Amino acid sequence: MKKIFYPVLLLALTACKGNQQTTDTESVTVPVSEVAADTTAQPEVDAITSATSKPNQVSFNGRIVLPPQRQATIALTMGGVVKNTSLLPGQYVSKNTVIATLENPEFITLQQTYLDSHAQTEYLQAEFERQKNLSAEQAASQKKYQQSKADYLSMKSRQDAAAAQLSLLGISPETLLKDGIQPLLEVRTPISGYAANVAMNVGKYINPGEALCEIIDKSTPILCLTTYEKDLADMQTGSPVQFRVNGMGKQTFHGTVVSIGQKVDETNRSLEVYASIKETNPQFRPGMYVTAHIQKH
Repeated sequence: MKKIFYPVLLLALTACKGNQQTTDTESVTVPVSEVAADTTAQPEVDAITSATSKPNQVSFNGRIVLPPQRQATIALTMGGVVKNTSLLPGQYVSKNTVIATLENPEFITLQQTYLDSHAQTEYLQAEFERQKNLSAEQAASQKKYQQSKADYLSMKSRQDAAAAQLSLLGISPETLLKDGIQPLLEVRTPISGYAANVAMNVGKYINPGEALCEIIDKSTPILCLTTYEKDLADMQTGSPVQFRVNGMGKQTFHGTVVSIGQKVDETNRSLEVYASIKETNPQFRPGMYVTAHIQKH
């Protein structure tokens, strides 16, 4: 009786094993086209920059910056002690606003020099004209005429030099003649914008040429993107740009390449590309990091 069941049991085990092999084979079989599709879908990743690229698009990292015309460092050719200031970092100020006053005895002396030389120039000019007329009528010696001319021109150059120094400090010679000597030097803003890097306080001595603060105009920011040699062949001015700003979610902005750097960094072989921004956003800040895609041509 036992010999009758052995072949049946062996046949059942063989059939089960065959079904298992078939099932395993089907579970791991993947069409070749799907594998190829997954392989081609992966973007290329630069080992140095971590930038990615697709057939018609290149991704770069960068930051928001301001063009040189939209930022101003306020410094004076004459130093002094800060007498008063009401400026706060981040505060908006209009062009030609007084943001601080400085006191310096040399500033008063410079104004006095201009006023004295101006008065002397008027007198010497009149004397020069008188000697000139007398010389023409041969009623005066040529020596006196030449001396009066030299005195007049010397004093006039002194007046002009003092006027030029006052103009560098933002003082109009005409205003000085009208209002008289000003005891304090007023510091005014050359452009409208927001205060940044404020480095002054009441009582601090500011050296000549030392920056008091910066004024930044955020109305027209631009992008500064880091690119590499391998990307230059497919890049040109006018190329469309799409970018996202860190901290602003998935919102996408647009721009256009306006300038491509002409010097490659010798260390990492990179160069900078600048792009204008079409959409303005009050949240944009200089220094914010961005991820941008430049459309290839």
